[in-house]
Amino acid sequence: MRPDGRVVAVVVAFNRRDLLRDALDALAAQTRPLDAVLVVDNASTDGSADVARDHASAPVVVTLERNTGGAGGFAAGIAHAVASLDADGVWLMDDDTIPTPTALAELLAAWAAHPGPVDAAGSRVVWTDGRDHPMNTPRRRPGTPGAALAAARRAGAVPVRSTSFVSMLVSADAVRTHGLPVADYFIWNDDFEYSCRLLRDGTGLHVPASVVEHRTRTFGATDADPGDRFYFEVRNKIWTFTRSRALGAGERVLYGGSTLRRWARTVARSRARGVLLRAGGRGLRDGLLRRPRPTAAVLAGLALADDVAQLDRSAR
Repeated sequence: MRPDGRVVAVVVAFNRRDLLRDALDALAAQTRPLDAVLVVDNASTDGSADVARDHASAPVVVTLERNTGGAGGFAAGIAHAVASLDADGVWLMDDDTIPTPTALAELLAAWAAHPGPVDAAGSRVVWTDGRDHPMNTPRRRPGTPGAALAAARRAGAVPVRSTSFVSMLVSADAVRTHGLPVADYFIWNDDFEYSCRLLRDGTGLHVPASVVEHRTRTFGATDADPGDRFYFEVRNKIWTFTRSRALGAGERVLYGGSTLRRWARTVARSRARGVLLRAGGRGLRDGLLRRPRPTAAVLAGLALADDVAQLDRSAR
């Protein structure tokens, strides 16, 4: 991706019309103007699509006929941005992500200053009070040689092994090589699997000077008593460890161990352990006995299905 290349922002929206308006305002205020903004509306019922269509920045708006979760929305949006909107880079975010005015410019500056090719770059994600948001912590790349660390530092960045869909800039070439997020994940761990897949043999950067605000209702990570959604945490992590090419053998052991410790803390801190244990049991069962369907199959028959089929690699 050239620093002066065509950048398309993809915002996945679901029933947060007021936050979506704020996100679009922030995208329109970028010091490095975007070449296009695509809003993928996940069958919202609160008029989110109308808010997007009426916005002064005139984004491209596509409404999916059913809610496909963040994973499906990002897969469809990335596919459309690359296949039909001629993106060189795709800037991904949820509808509760509010970029500061220089967020994109700083990502591109680090990308340009880095001496080698870059596949993805992520922003520093803060909560409404300015604290780093624990839900969107990038994983540094272990064992990075000193020369590579120094090169990234000179570019104002840190080499990472994974990053978050809350402000991730992805090279279109990486999308063409590695395909799309796994839509069957629905929510949670879709960005972990996808960024790890892109960056297994590629280069990822965390750019602290690029700042976005993640306006979640509460400050905390996904282990803060997730209730029935713990199903997706367990199933999708198992899929990542057993059904994906994103991680090497050693990484499966490393991240698998940290995941088990995280799950134990989640259950120990929960005020509804029965709910968590039942949801986790279902996730364990489905993670072991099923495999994710190809993304093109999950999104077949919906808007943007042709673009998805063109870029899906999961069935090949």
